[in-house]
Amino acid sequence: MTDIPLKDTPDSRKARRNVIILVLAQAFLGAQMSMIFTIAGLAGQSLAANLCFATLPISAIVLGSMLAATPLSAAMQRFGRRVGFWIGTSSGAIGAGVGAFALLHQNFWLFVLGGLFTGVYQSSQGFFRFAATDTADEAFKPKAISYVLAGGLASAIIGPQLVKVTSQAMVVPFLGTYLTVIGINLVGSFLFLFLDIPKPPVSTHAHRLGRSRMELLKTPRVAVAIIVGMVSYALMNLVMTSTPLAVVGCGFEQNTAADVVSAHVLAMFIPSFFTGFLISKFGVEKIIATGLVILGLAGVVGMIGVELENFFIALVLLGIGWNFGFIGATAMLSSAHEPSERGRVQGMNDLIVFGGVTVASLASGGLMNCSGGSAQDGWAAVNLAMVPFLTLAGGALIWLWMQAREEA
Repeated sequence: MTDIPLKDTPDSRKARRNVIILVLAQAFLGAQMSMIFTIAGLAGQSLAANLCFATLPISAIVLGSMLAATPLSAAMQRFGRRVGFWIGTSSGAIGAGVGAFALLHQNFWLFVLGGLFTGVYQSSQGFFRFAATDTADEAFKPKAISYVLAGGLASAIIGPQLVKVTSQAMVVPFLGTYLTVIGINLVGSFLFLFLDIPKPPVSTHAHRLGRSRMELLKTPRVAVAIIVGMVSYALMNLVMTSTPLAVVGCGFEQNTAADVVSAHVLAMFIPSFFTGFLISKFGVEKIIATGLVILGLAGVVGMIGVELENFFIALVLLGIGWNFGFIGATAMLSSAHEPSERGRVQGMNDLIVFGGVTVASLASGGLMNCSGGSAQDGWAAVNLAMVPFLTLAGGALIWLWMQAREEA
């Protein structure tokens, strides 16, 4: 990443340094999310009295992310990115601690509560991509977002491998994994000491405060960016949440499920090395459209079979589709608001995005475990549920294109 900024100026050096720190944070701290998403459904299945609630702990994570998005964004607007990220890592450590305690005492609802705190961390991690644009110029913003999300490549390798080492390391299954997550948050917190992102300027003049939330939502590019971001993330979560249950339910081993999730997370982040370049070359709308098509193909592959290769191919396509859709939506949003509107629009965006993800996550467990009489039936129902989400995002993108043609 030595060639990230095009010109060697004080501002470009600051942008380079911040991006590198955020890449490291995404890689190291982000490993906890692939760890938790790999085992939380299986742990929930072992604790829940009703198997339809097996993925409720994961739903609690995305619910926590949704609820934390607006206050975290406001805190970052007022106190700076560093404070917001420290709130996130503290919550991640607390969530893992509560989860570990719940596993020791076989308490399902306490385990769900831990997921809410983990969700606060996940929400803060979502702001890494926005923080990367704070000191970047317009030309560099899509690449900065891509590089930071590319840090997830390391987390895709580290997380599932740590699950293999820690999930059965203690008498209580999965306890070792949650204790490891506590350590990841405590150590990773020190990275943010090296961030150099100034707090946004505070203005007392009403005309400089920017548009209201309703005015922002009525802005076509803002509205479409939020819809696409929500759909991309919701579909990724919908399918990924059910994947370990489907893989194990179809007769494969737990470690095989971890390998499938690992391949998925790799596919989520490897394209980030060139997604920013593709956006700059072809335009954000074309990359988003490509992402939605790939997500649709993932659903088709998932529905036509439950062989191991189907799981791997479907989850790889799911990851690539998420990458194009989500990075494209983030790039579109980052260029559609003023600095004074940053806290307002980013908090609103993640509130809506994780609201959609919460619904998808809640639906995932019910669809997987309570649709038909087998894991195959449940997996088919999960993939079929992608259709209305894709229709919404595709329709929104076409509407934006038509709006642009009318204004031309």
